[in-house]
Amino acid sequence: MTHATTALLLTAPVAVPLAACAAHAVAGARPRTALRPDRVHGPRPPAPRAAAPAPAPAPGRTAGGGGALLTAAPGEGAEGGGGAPAAGKKGPPRAVGAGGDPGARGGGGLPAGEDGLARAGDRSRPLHADGAGGSPGARGRSGTPRTGRDAADAPVPPPTDPASGPPAPTADDPAPDPGPRTGGTAEDAPRRPSLVPWLGLASPLAILACGAVLAAELPGAAPLTACGRLLRADALTAWMLLVVGAVATVACAATPAHLAHERPDAPAARRYHLLVHAFLAAMSAAVLAADLGVLWVAVEATTLVTAFLVGHRRTRASVEAAWKYMVICSAGIALALLGTVLIYYAARQAGVPEAAALDWTVLAAHADRLDPDVTRLAVGLVVLGFGAKAGLAPLHAWLPDAHSQAPAPVSALMSGVLLSVAFAGLLRYKTVADAALGPGYTRGLLAGCALLTLALATALLLGQRDYKRMLAYSSMEHMSLIALAAAVGTPLALAAALLHMAGHGLAKAVAFCASGHVLRLLHTTRVGRVRGLLARAPALGTAFGLAVLALLGLPPFSLFASELGIVRAAFAAGAGGYAAAALVLTLMAFAALAARTARMLLGPPPPPPHGDPAGTPVRLGPAVVLPLAAGLLACAVLGVTAGPLTRLLTAAGELLGGR
Repeated sequence: MTHATTALLLTAPVAVPLAACAAHAVAGARPRTALRPDRVHGPRPPAPRAAAPAPAPAPGRTAGGGGALLTAAPGEGAEGGGGAPAAGKKGPPRAVGAGGDPGARGGGGLPAGEDGLARAGDRSRPLHADGAGGSPGARGRSGTPRTGRDAADAPVPPPTDPASGPPAPTADDPAPDPGPRTGGTAEDAPRRPSLVPWLGLASPLAILACGAVLAAELPGAAPLTACGRLLRADALTAWMLLVVGAVATVACAATPAHLAHERPDAPAARRYHLLVHAFLAAMSAAVLAADLGVLWVAVEATTLVTAFLVGHRRTRASVEAAWKYMVICSAGIALALLGTVLIYYAARQAGVPEAAALDWTVLAAHADRLDPDVTRLAVGLVVLGFGAKAGLAPLHAWLPDAHSQAPAPVSALMSGVLLSVAFAGLLRYKTVADAALGPGYTRGLLAGCALLTLALATALLLGQRDYKRMLAYSSMEHMSLIALAAAVGTPLALAAALLHMAGHGLAKAVAFCASGHVLRLLHTTRVGRVRGLLARAPALGTAFGLAVLALLGLPPFSLFASELGIVRAAFAAGAGGYAAAALVLTLMAFAALAARTARMLLGPPPPPPHGDPAGTPVRLGPAVVLPLAAGLLACAVLGVTAGPLTRLLTAAGELLGGR
């Protein structure tokens, strides 16, 4: 392989996402297109309040007194509780409610949630529009009341004197609609489907392609380096690039369907895509880093980027989760920085050159000269710090809040690959620690963290009533199993841990993306309010159920093979006590997860809303079904056979096992 090809393979996983970030940034910085002069001279006057009888509600789903969800037809305004359409600008359908309906949305600009609707109880700012059960009706942007009150109840505007111009607005008049920020009207906005979300697949596909080429070249060959040895690719790097690329492809392919329902404005959509590509670039840099300092910087960059993604919806709950995530992970990563500094100090005291004092391969080669006491303290701090990013106790409290409040594709990326990337960084430090201190010290640290995390996750799963938080606690359970395999430390255990990372990432990506669709369909994250999902939405219920079965470790999915490999390796290495305790806790978590999922999927569906045909199942389009099916298929194929990846897994396990 030539030097240029090597440099391309090692830099493309970082360069392509960064180029996508730059493209979105440039698109947001372009000058706005000027409109015709007759449309830039200020806001249009409010529509006259002519007395007119209230028309009958449109056929289909209508808003009754009970507050059923209503979607207005194209070209019409959104209706309030009485059913009269709102006059005003033409725009896309808007869902509103009546009398406290969770889907109610007024004209005050309430931010949309995961399902694209403002929901009651979301701890966001209060609604600014009243439904049928409130004080006078909600007003539309154009100034026409949205309630179905009789025309005689509407205030009559004073007569206009031609000499004095239009009357001055009163306190009861709504603010006029200034139209789009460019100075035009709402009718000027083009309604073309955007290809930008689908172009977001370029980054994960580039990462996946580079990982596939490296996976074919590296087993049995020397590691590759680039950029002055700052980037290094070995068997572990190739495997993690495959995991990041595969999970990101599933999540990014599911993104257009989620954004189509949320309908964010253009700046918010650009910001979302920019942050996702930056997230992928940071994870790829962490996987490719040969220097422990660069690794730390890349992991910290993932913290900064994902904090904004967690708070993307800008509700009170999401912003609170973002701050909690930022504070806890920053504290953990600060501990990891202190541990990295101590390792650098020990390396310099051992005579390692300054330029290579944080190169983990050089440190592993000179590990017998490192000060044991300093190295022991440094490794303990690193396990706590990177363990916080990996969702391990005791710094795990950010994980359920962040994963439940982030958009579904972001939760898929965080749970599916961010946790695994952070733990892969921890495995680099473990290689140095085992060479310097022997495997006993890291085995005790990782086994203690694994069993503590597994016990906490099991206890919280037993009492969990929110299905998105349930999936988050399931991530803690699986990361504890990976930590247990790392504690065993044999090549078989480490290969099983890497296989578990891939299977968990694919299954969790499907589960979180499906949960986002469930949230939009039923407008709740409570397990007790979801019934008969298989009957209500057969394709969605099947995908969610199969993803949970994969997370439970049932065949033919890859988590069955990986968990079996972890248990076999633990008993073969004399760590049968750890394995037995983990099996008992895993069985309890299995029962809790299976019981709650069965309640969601089985049984008759709830009564349909007023106006819907009874028993009509919800059909999903190909944009929703295909990413979920692809993720499940890949997870099942890995469970049946690793195929050409077997040599790569074996090489990665031997590399981390010190052979």
